[in-house]
Amino acid sequence: MSERLDHLAGRTVIVGSGLAGLMTALTLAPEPSVIVTRAALGTQTSSAWAQGGIAAAIGADDSAALHLADTLAAGDGLCDRPVAAGIIAGAPSAIAALEQAGVRFDRNAAGEFSLGLEAAHKRRRIVHAEGDGSGAAIIAALVRAVAQTPTISVLEGFEARRILMDGDEVAGLLCATEGGAAILPTGKVVLATGGIGGLYDATTNPLGNFGQGIALAARAGADLADMEFVQFHPTALDSRRRPLALVSEAVRGEGALLVNERGERFMARIPGAELAPRDVVARAISAEIARGGRVFLDARDALGSRFAARFPVIAALCGEAGIDPAKDLIPVRPAVHYHMGGVATDANGRSSVPGLWVAGEVASTGLHGANRLASNSLLEAAVMGMRAARDIAGMAARTGSPFQSERLPVSPDASLVRPIVSRHLGVLRNRDAVQDATAALLPLAESDGPAADPAIVALLIAVFAGLRMESRGAHARTDFPLKLADAQRRRMRLSQALEIARATPPYALARSA
Repeated sequence: MSERLDHLAGRTVIVGSGLAGLMTALTLAPEPSVIVTRAALGTQTSSAWAQGGIAAAIGADDSAALHLADTLAAGDGLCDRPVAAGIIAGAPSAIAALEQAGVRFDRNAAGEFSLGLEAAHKRRRIVHAEGDGSGAAIIAALVRAVAQTPTISVLEGFEARRILMDGDEVAGLLCATEGGAAILPTGKVVLATGGIGGLYDATTNPLGNFGQGIALAARAGADLADMEFVQFHPTALDSRRRPLALVSEAVRGEGALLVNERGERFMARIPGAELAPRDVVARAISAEIARGGRVFLDARDALGSRFAARFPVIAALCGEAGIDPAKDLIPVRPAVHYHMGGVATDANGRSSVPGLWVAGEVASTGLHGANRLASNSLLEAAVMGMRAARDIAGMAARTGSPFQSERLPVSPDASLVRPIVSRHLGVLRNRDAVQDATAALLPLAESDGPAADPAIVALLIAVFAGLRMESRGAHARTDFPLKLADAQRRRMRLSQALEIARATPPYALARSA
């Protein structure tokens, strides 16, 4: 039997407790809302692990126009310019809202924001909190704010398994709990579930983040967009730790250099060098590793003994691996860090499904295009969480038709999917690899087993990757190394992706044999 939580009926239900989810709830207040989270509030979120900070054009030498230009350049021709301009323009108000919620950003002796520089930014515009512990500091402050807001209910240990529909409209959320199944009757759901890093062996994301929100929305019939664009952070600490620890781009912003095992600074010949866009740096490092080499970050001259003071979290992670950044080279490798694709939304976070909003990494707004500019992710999460809340505010409560009982799907498990995705859908792709991934993932996606939801997300990545016959941004194909003259964003539903997958060799050939 499914327990109906009728005392919470009609409230906006927010799935996820990272920056986007918390900002949605706080902005909605005093309108009642419910936050659903698998773990304790604010934990197991990529937001809390973010080192870099929030990109915001608030410096005296900066402007929203300059920030937009950098964003468009990194996005490699696929940004939605009006959407990007709007989100970037919302940065100052987002910073102000975060401060009002209790976040204390780093300031200099004059009381001005202490702004950092990161790759592909032409200005210092990264707002930090507690140095390289920005994400943790921001989430901790917002968790305290939520705890002090009586109209926000928090359901910890609740895992969203299905969006319940009444026709083509949202009518509720089916969750798994320690006690079994629970139904939240509501016509207003916000997905803020984060990214897809858990689909890969090498990732800097929480391992449990395999794209749950994308699977939920896809099964509900929502449009998905730009699923092929998976950003690999160029410099994850190459160690036994899982997930891999991130060595922030800000380290390169402070002057650290990339060298191979021969001591060669291989980025020197590439425009932008160490501060080139992430896709460029990730491909260059991958090429060094593919030839059997190793890659290191050398911060000895640039930072030396100052490293631990400027980057205390990274220094501690290096120490855990037996590395002293002041004296030693830091071994690095690319790892999945961010997903530009996701559930397609408009400028207010609305998906194509009535009653379903999506905010943060799980969404695809068009801000990032083919390649996210550093620290635009937390900016988007904050701005879009606020926008979704304002769009929802004042809407009448609607719970749809009553539910008697709903079968609880099995607990998802990405372990069968991870080797397929890691092998075939990495930094460098080609037709055979994408087709092999599609053939291996389709039966898993069509099953009722624990691999089904992760396989659905991975299959969407593979299908989108197969259709983009060019190299652009984070999507690099060795068989199509050039860019098309006129590239477009792509949207499709799960049903369409399944049809394409069924017609893709070698799966189609095996089925017809």
